[in-house]
Amino acid sequence: MSFPHLDAAGRAHMVDVTAKQPTVRTASARGFVRCRPEVIAALRDGTAPKGDVLAVARIAGIQAAKSTPALLPLAHVIGVHRASIELDIVDDGVLIEATVGTADRTGVEMEALTAVSVTALAIVDMIKGIDRAVVIENVRIVAKSGGRSGDWVRPGEDAPGDAR
Repeated sequence: MSFPHLDAAGRAHMVDVTAKQPTVRTASARGFVRCRPEVIAALRDGTAPKGDVLAVARIAGIQAAKSTPALLPLAHVIGVHRASIELDIVDDGVLIEATVGTADRTGVEMEALTAVSVTALAIVDMIKGIDRAVVIENVRIVAKSGGRSGDWVRPGEDAPGDAR
């Protein structure tokens, strides 16, 4: 098996995508922030001590999608043309789904994963004072479309937008 991020000598390098044609590409990722019932109540009531947790988390996730190449050294700088963060408060935590789109030479899977991860981190930052045991769980790509490899949906997952 060859790894495109390694050169012939086994050293890391950025893959050359210069010759690829831009195509429309989308990726969706999901994750979960598990927290205590009193946190869920504060999120539902809008009474968390630090303010509107979900609004801050949503903006943090969108910003993260746009900042992925600054965080991951081998990620390409691409135009993030859309990024959405869906948050759903459930009985034991917050479901997160990020969808990122571009029309570029490489995919947006890392941008979607970064968006979910930073959204989760922002939630933790906003609630850690009332729940030190908060846990981030199961961050994963659930679907992608476009590019040479085409469309893919993780087996056993609902289509993006249907998780709630």
